[in-house]
Amino acid sequence: MSVIAASAKAAAYPTRPITLIVPYGAGGPTDTIGRIIAEGLREALNGTIVVENVAGASGTIGVTKFYRSPNDGYTLCLGNWPTFVLNGAIFKAPYDVTKDFEPIGRVVTDPQIIISRPDLPANNLKELIAWFKSNGDKATQATGGTGSTSHVAGILFQHKTDTQFAFVPYRQGVGAAMVDLIAGRVDTMFSVAANAIPHLKSGAVKAYAVTAKERLGIMPDIPTVDEAGLPGFYTANWHALFAPKGTPKPILEALNAALVTALANPDIRKRMEDVGQTLPPKEQQTPQALTQLLKDDIATWWPVVKEAGIKNE
Repeated sequence: MSVIAASAKAAAYPTRPITLIVPYGAGGPTDTIGRIIAEGLREALNGTIVVENVAGASGTIGVTKFYRSPNDGYTLCLGNWPTFVLNGAIFKAPYDVTKDFEPIGRVVTDPQIIISRPDLPANNLKELIAWFKSNGDKATQATGGTGSTSHVAGILFQHKTDTQFAFVPYRQGVGAAMVDLIAGRVDTMFSVAANAIPHLKSGAVKAYAVTAKERLGIMPDIPTVDEAGLPGFYTANWHALFAPKGTPKPILEALNAALVTALANPDIRKRMEDVGQTLPPKEQQTPQALTQLLKDDIATWWPVVKEAGIKNE
């Protein structure tokens, strides 16, 4: 396609519904984020955005379907830290996350919160680390399954703090893990903010730190890991938009412009913040910034995953 033809096509774009693949089931945090940003894109593009949930194999089934989609700008994917970083070191997939997709821009960041059962005796992060060191033979940490964000973050936490505890994987996901944490059947958990906030508000679980550089606007009383005594321990689960490789540049530019417009929408911002999301500053909403984020996270996390011997079960 010539540059002129591509520009003309982009000027008319979109002329039919755009499918946004969410590589998880309906009702979870990624689905919630996907539906919010779909509304923002719909308004910015004056078009129709259809959210399609394609769950399975920790997101790889949905990303594989996306990889095989036409590169005409009518199929997008809401990727995240697990699907575009962790899975690359765990699964054998037909695609290469560093080469086979076009980055559009980061949507939000969902930092984790280090939480525990409500009656655990530690009252701050330093006390929690000391408690782990004294109770390593019996301490437990719930995870959303082997290779999940909660599991990988827990492994890095052990390395950084020289602590030990047993991981308790929940194949049913973090919802089941949260139920057992509240009931006191497991001790601790790394939970994305979106999942933890309702239970923190009710007092059902206890918080120690947010794994980010800044406190959460919706729960400002929780200190950051820097403030709590574990500086630099950042494990945020970001979400971002991608297009298939080879999507025409004018369409990619139109999509990025629509994303920037959506993220500046006060209603979209509030809805994201209400579910514990942090919106990136404008300079981090570019394809270039997303490319660098992906590169940096792969350099950080692939060695952690491989050293721990985490493999697809």
